[in-house]
Amino acid sequence: MNLEEHAGKAILAAFGIAVPRGQLADTPEQAAQVAASLGGEVVVKAQVPTGRRGKAGGVRFAATPGEAAEHAAALLGAGIEGHVVRRVLVEQRLPIRRELYVAVAVDPAGRGPVLLASAAGGMDIEQAGDIARLPIDILDGLSAGQAAGLAAGLQAGPELTDLLLRLYEVWRLHDAELLEINPLAVLADGSLVAADCKLVVDDAALARQSLAPVAAPEATALELRAASLDLNFHQLDGNIGVLANGAGLTMATLDMVRHAGGAPANFLEIGGDAYTRARPALELLLDLPGLRAVVVNFCGAYARTEVMAAGVADAWQALSPSIPVFFSVHGTGEDAAVALLRDRLGIEPFDLAEDAVRAAVEAAR
Repeated sequence: MNLEEHAGKAILAAFGIAVPRGQLADTPEQAAQVAASLGGEVVVKAQVPTGRRGKAGGVRFAATPGEAAEHAAALLGAGIEGHVVRRVLVEQRLPIRRELYVAVAVDPAGRGPVLLASAAGGMDIEQAGDIARLPIDILDGLSAGQAAGLAAGLQAGPELTDLLLRLYEVWRLHDAELLEINPLAVLADGSLVAADCKLVVDDAALARQSLAPVAAPEATALELRAASLDLNFHQLDGNIGVLANGAGLTMATLDMVRHAGGAPANFLEIGGDAYTRARPALELLLDLPGLRAVVVNFCGAYARTEVMAAGVADAWQALSPSIPVFFSVHGTGEDAAVALLRDRLGIEPFDLAEDAVRAAVEAAR
């Protein structure tokens, strides 16, 4: 779950990390009122659960309440990285002396958390070549000595040391995949303020995180239904339904659809228990608006493909949809899976997933 900026900042503030004064607004009039209460000179920031807002024009500076209202009017209803802006965060404009970058992330290579820091904070942090990396032992945690050493490298003192220790605690206690402050503003008086915040929480840990009051992920009715069924489903804007086993294979199938000139309607992955989850999964697909074709892509290693194919065949026969479906099946049990689909559905799976995708794209046209 990628939290909106205001939600991440609320959590930072609860852990004693300073954030700018500000308030949400969902109309231009509210934005003007908030700006007036903050002295007029503010920043108006689109609230969407994604990064790159600054480069997309989602962060705008206003010198007066009227200008804040104009910026809010331009942002509300606009699209940023596939998300519609429903509200803006209106914050005081900070007297920033310099900008730092700090983050805690998961390091797949090191199999643990890593603390990242740079003296070159801001929108172009991706191009910065001087990002310090400090691997953290997940059992021992971040020590005061480690934090102090990193702070010294950024020519900062005890205040940054304390902030880094608090940042790691937020990351750890909220089962985060990423917690990033960019920029971490150093003000004229030397104090530190989190001018922005990106917090991504592990979806698998949401059951033990009480984020509903502060998290605002956009979800469609079908996505909410999928969540109640414990299905990993995301609705897209295309017309080709995709069902695969495993997130990686599903993502690859979506890429193949786009490469073939089509538009995927969804992300939906089910694993080796497909025989028990195929029907609710298929019902989700069939309820997608404008659906024109379905691709089923199974690749089994430990999971047996004939078991997964049997689940889909059962669901397909029970629901009897008229929409065309195209299969690609490989891996453990594939000969039995191919024979099952041929006998029960009269469908001949494709030897290559790319061919199944191309057939679906053609059928959708």
